[in-house]
Amino acid sequence: MSRFKVYIEYEGTRYSGWQVQKNARTVQGELLDVAKKIFNTNDVEFYGSGRTDAGVHALLQIAHLDVHTMLAPEIIRMKLNDELPADINIIEIEKAHKDFHARHDAVCRSYLYQISRRRTAFGKRYVWWIKDKLNIRKMDEVSKLFVGMMNLQSFTTDDPEEKSTKVLIDEIQMKEVGDLILIRIVGSHFLWKLVRQIVGVMVETGRGKLSIEKIQQYIRVQSDEPAKFTAPPSGLFLERVYYKGDKVLRELIPVLQITSSLDRRA
Repeated sequence: MSRFKVYIEYEGTRYSGWQVQKNARTVQGELLDVAKKIFNTNDVEFYGSGRTDAGVHALLQIAHLDVHTMLAPEIIRMKLNDELPADINIIEIEKAHKDFHARHDAVCRSYLYQISRRRTAFGKRYVWWIKDKLNIRKMDEVSKLFVGMMNLQSFTTDDPEEKSTKVLIDEIQMKEVGDLILIRIVGSHFLWKLVRQIVGVMVETGRGKLSIEKIQQYIRVQSDEPAKFTAPPSGLFLERVYYKGDKVLRELIPVLQITSSLDRRA
């Protein structure tokens, strides 16, 4: 059995998340179906670095592929891409050590969230359009409340696979680019809907509808209220999965620039 490290990007709109589910179309399910066809065997496994929710995208998901084959990594990549739907793409495949594990070896992950200040014909599936004026300073102030190791039980939906709701958030960055507000959250791992609920309460504070004191209370005492503010999946991207020795991204770059052509008139 050979093990390969697989670098994957996908547009998650049409999928019920990464993980295989009965009676639902998923990214992992598509990859497995195509791999079984190419290698002509059911003895194949695609194991991802972590799950993404329904409708969430990935700029760089990492998986390990286990299969009996003599094919070179580049040939495998081309064969998989020839069969995969257009919204899933294998960027690169490389041979991996037999003990490499896409999830367990990851040291941290980063997510990118995109908020659009205006309605857009081209970026609807990749942003959360917010009509209200947002106080960016207040949102940035709220983001700092989540940095560090803490119990974020109020900011996730029950997940039987997670034994602990303690998460180490390394940093949260914000940047305005054209009509976009970009938010990057870097952490050890992420609970189900955690990023979307953090973004949601940041936005509610930016709208002036939620106080910083209330969010501090959510962090101190378990509450179901943050679930009401969960941001839509359309604006969320799994940006990068980091392993020992990887260089952490610093620059915040939008996936799709949202700027009116009226702003670019000569």
